[in-house]
Amino acid sequence: MHQSTLLRRVSSLVIGALAASMFIAMIAFFMAGRRTTMDMEINSALDQNRVYYQLFELKKDFFDNPDYSDKFFQSTSKSKQDFYLLDGNDRIIGHTPESALSVTKEETEEALQYFRDSDKTTFGKNLYHQTIDSSFGTKKLLIIVQTVTYGGETAYLVSITVTTAFNDVVQQFLNILVISTLLAGMLMMIPAYLFIRRIILPIQSINNVAVEYSKGNYNVRADESDKGEVGELGASFNTMADRLSRSISDITTERNRLQDIFDIISDGIVVVDENSNPIIVNKAIHTIFDRAEANNMFTERLQLIPFDEVWKDFDECISTEESKNRTILDRDYAYQITIIPKFDDDTGECIGATGFFRDIYNEQRNEQFRRDYVANISHELRTPLQTLRGLIEPLADGMVKSEEDRKRYYNIILDETMRLSRLITDMLELSKLQSGTMAMKTFPFDLNNLISDLEIKMRPIIEEAGLNFNVIFNSGHLPTVMGNPDRVEQILIILLDNAKKYTPPGKSITIMTDYIEAEKKVYVSVADTGQGIHEYDINNIFDRFFKADRARGKKGTGLGLSIAKELLTYMGETIKVTSKYGEGSTFTFTLSKAEAGNAWE
Repeated sequence: MHQSTLLRRVSSLVIGALAASMFIAMIAFFMAGRRTTMDMEINSALDQNRVYYQLFELKKDFFDNPDYSDKFFQSTSKSKQDFYLLDGNDRIIGHTPESALSVTKEETEEALQYFRDSDKTTFGKNLYHQTIDSSFGTKKLLIIVQTVTYGGETAYLVSITVTTAFNDVVQQFLNILVISTLLAGMLMMIPAYLFIRRIILPIQSINNVAVEYSKGNYNVRADESDKGEVGELGASFNTMADRLSRSISDITTERNRLQDIFDIISDGIVVVDENSNPIIVNKAIHTIFDRAEANNMFTERLQLIPFDEVWKDFDECISTEESKNRTILDRDYAYQITIIPKFDDDTGECIGATGFFRDIYNEQRNEQFRRDYVANISHELRTPLQTLRGLIEPLADGMVKSEEDRKRYYNIILDETMRLSRLITDMLELSKLQSGTMAMKTFPFDLNNLISDLEIKMRPIIEEAGLNFNVIFNSGHLPTVMGNPDRVEQILIILLDNAKKYTPPGKSITIMTDYIEAEKKVYVSVADTGQGIHEYDINNIFDRFFKADRARGKKGTGLGLSIAKELLTYMGETIKVTSKYGEGSTFTFTLSKAEAGNAWE
């Protein structure tokens, strides 16, 4: 069974406590046994020396008799004490036989040196003893000194003994203590483990519930049946889970509402932290910079906002705590940017910034288009009006005398009036197309007949301009298409007229058709081998009043291609242009294959 960390730690704590108690008991027993053993050895040695002391007190000349002296040193060889008799000049007079010595020579010399260095007046007539540490190992030396008489002079009987920290009895007691402590600890571990486990398992169960809460699962509940603090803890967890679940549900609902509002905003929004790292963005920010060039996209920040200067504005806004405004304008895009600092409500410190990004390309384009539109209308209307004024004033003043000149003036006035009429008609038609108010029906019709009839009408006009005119059905007979035949013919006339205008004599104009079965589309192209269109003009070729190569003064209102595109858009079709300057241009538009099999008559 997998044990919890808490159970392992508490069990380890109990084991550690038992081990520590055993260790402390051993240390205490060791210290007490060591002291007791040493005291026992010292007392034993002193008791033996007291016997000798009483003997020497009764017989003062004991050591003057060689028989007594030799017998004494021989008899002490079994006492584990080495005896040395020293005269008043510290010379050794007699000692325990060398074969019976129990103390090493170095230790004996160390003890005798201590005796020689001692103040002998402190010895008195009683026994004097002192324990010193040996310099040779961890032993202790017991020195016992008693004053005796030798040759009528004061002499000193020195006893030297090596004391031990333990004896066999103490060692046996220590072994018994260790074994009994180990056995007691091992026996206590079983009930201790069961008791601890009973306490820990409910806590572990509550911990598992807390883990589920951390994963977002607030349906799990703790056991409240246990008595005491554990049961109260479980009840507290369950109450907390209920309140937390309701709070999170409310917060999630509110967050989703705010996120919906946040995402529905068309402007891009980026919230950054104090290091200018993005932390919150809305959906619009991922598409708002589609027109911008994706250069130097080496970092995640530049992938989000592809302008280094904007990120510098974020840094400056955070450092200076001041708002930043910037407008980025280019041929293909335009953005208005506002960055404001974000402050902590409690401390008032700047903790980041929020950037608002608005795509103003269409606004800028529409404004420019409005200005160009007004300027173009003014220009297109001013030219014929000035011409009319320049012709009518001489006629009104009677300055034109010749009937032939007046007739020429009248013809020019008629042409300019027709030009004004065409311009106004085209403007009204284009306006209706763009506003969706033009009534136009689409129905199946035969494109083959329409192109053939148009060829008959336009060939004399095109050939009169010195141009070659061809009609090519690349895929053979075309299927019936959907559309408005009058408007399709109008589109073809616009394209042919435009091609004739920009194609010099000797070149050619061709109508080509293709049908792609997989797409259910017919492609109609008007190609010329004229001067072509500059690459910097080709994107504006369908704009109102736009005229390529204006310096050559080509006649026209500049609305034809715009009307053609709007007519095709109205019918749900497309038109595109390909061109190479100096070699010619090709305009291609699509028509969808009709579902019905026959054209309407």
